[in-house]
Amino acid sequence: MRDFARRVRKFVPLRAPFPCFLTLVSWDDRKVTESPFLLACRRRPVPHTPVWFMRQAGRSLPEYLRVRDGVPMLESCARPDMIVEITMQPVRRYAVDAAIFFSDIMVPLKAIGVDLDIKPGVGPVIADPIRDAADLAALRPLVPDDVPYVTEAVQGLVGELGATPLIGFAGGPFTLASYLIEGGPSKNHERTKAMMYGEPRLWSALMGRLADLTIAFLKVQVAAGASAVQVFDSWVGAVSAHDYRESVLPHTRRIFAEIEPLGVPRIHFGVGTGELLGLMGEAGADVVGVDWRVPLDEAARRVDPGKALQGNLDPAILFAPWETVERRAQDVLTRGRTAEGHIFNLGHGVLPSTDPDVLARLVDFVHSV
Repeated sequence: MRDFARRVRKFVPLRAPFPCFLTLVSWDDRKVTESPFLLACRRRPVPHTPVWFMRQAGRSLPEYLRVRDGVPMLESCARPDMIVEITMQPVRRYAVDAAIFFSDIMVPLKAIGVDLDIKPGVGPVIADPIRDAADLAALRPLVPDDVPYVTEAVQGLVGELGATPLIGFAGGPFTLASYLIEGGPSKNHERTKAMMYGEPRLWSALMGRLADLTIAFLKVQVAAGASAVQVFDSWVGAVSAHDYRESVLPHTRRIFAEIEPLGVPRIHFGVGTGELLGLMGEAGADVVGVDWRVPLDEAARRVDPGKALQGNLDPAILFAPWETVERRAQDVLTRGRTAEGHIFNLGHGVLPSTDPDVLARLVDFVHSV
């Protein structure tokens, strides 16, 4: 019943010039800006701590596995009907306060013609890695016509979601650069760092083009109706604070500066970024995502005032007995109160074998507290 009530579309009649016509304004369109998630992003009072999960759109849901059966990842990210269905699945199952657009950080690269594939069990694989200045020619600018399926899917989702905000997203420049340079996933990012250290001009040119790509991809999603955006710079925790400030921060700062006039909250997240939290705050996002390694009260001390925090329950805790999950979630909520705004989330994505019922119970617990 709760899920049904949350999804019912309500309308308020306005003045109509003639009795036979009625002008309608969606109640959801007016209420989405006052959703707990967007209020927390803007550090305003909330009725309850909002919660959503990274990678909530699939992976652990049986309905997701059925829809994706036999469909390659990049193909599923280019089919509006599939994007809408997968994005909506966790919203139907859980009472989350925001939906995350189903896509992949590789989608804009694929859209501009980069020869890549996402191999099951491996991850993104690049056919022709970028190793010199001539290779940069493969990175042309992204235009909205490159990703019409994104526009169509976002517009469809906004209609489906009603008062629930949709979060658009894109990959951060360091993470995209690492895949492009290494040719695939890397534990040590040795080629990436070698370029960053040894060829700073080439590195800067590459990061600049990737920042442009991220900006363009986010703008497409916001123009279509996304209420917030998150930049996943997943592997930027591999660099030191000094290298982040010198070689990454200028490009990330430009991304958030370009998105600021659009008026939507901006979230910045990376893994293993405890030593970078202060610098990530300087990059210009409204919300800094925190992984599970740093308690939120400590994160609040590291990040300058004027930012909300997002996080940060360890995804592996969801495999423990419920009493442990509840206790650790309560600890996250208590520490989160030291921040100017707090959005409950995991410290990284939902693990594939997570029990969906535990996630549903966790959402209810967070809302009750």
